[in-house]
Amino acid sequence: MVDNNDSFIREVNEELRSDQFRSAWKRYGYAVIAVAVLIVVGTAGHRLWNHFDTTRASDAGDRFLAALTLADQGRMDEAAQALAALETDGYGSYAVLARLRGASIAAEQGNPDAAVQDFNAIGSDTAVPEAVRNVAKMRAAWLLIDHGTYEQVSAAVEAMATPTNAMRHSAREALGLAAYKAEDMVRAREWFEQIVEDAEAPRNVSDRAQMLLDNITASGKAD
Repeated sequence: MVDNNDSFIREVNEELRSDQFRSAWKRYGYAVIAVAVLIVVGTAGHRLWNHFDTTRASDAGDRFLAALTLADQGRMDEAAQALAALETDGYGSYAVLARLRGASIAAEQGNPDAAVQDFNAIGSDTAVPEAVRNVAKMRAAWLLIDHGTYEQVSAAVEAMATPTNAMRHSAREALGLAAYKAEDMVRAREWFEQIVEDAEAPRNVSDRAQMLLDNITASGKAD
């Protein structure tokens, strides 16, 4: 009798669970299906986007390399045109890389003023990563050593000549050279001394600074 009761109870429980499941499915079935569809569509969309993203990046990379090849072959006008197109519709980081290389080509073609203008534009573009902006400012400063004034070099990179800035060594060297070229030996000495006294300064930069310090001392112009 006990076995019959247990069997009956199990059947009742199973029937109740079945009824509860059917009731729940009637109430929430469409929502479950909708969630499942969203998951499937979301996964497919994510994969499609990844494929699209990879394809665009690969295409931009190929175009950038092709422009570099043109420049290496001395076909500067064609390279400049290819890079200008990438600046407009290049994908990801290739647009700003194209801007940097385009500015370099302007300098190589003997147009330092245009190159400085392009580098300065990159350096002041807050949409560009800070590290890239700093590189552009340094490139402008090195051109301005020969084609500008100390004040222009200072405006470009003096903010980077602080003790904690990773690019301080290059910034100080540019400032020192600009001052040296302007025959402002007192200021040049100050910048070169900062390089020599910085234990983290690269050996080649420190050696050049020391050589120029020796020249300044020998000239007696900073006394």
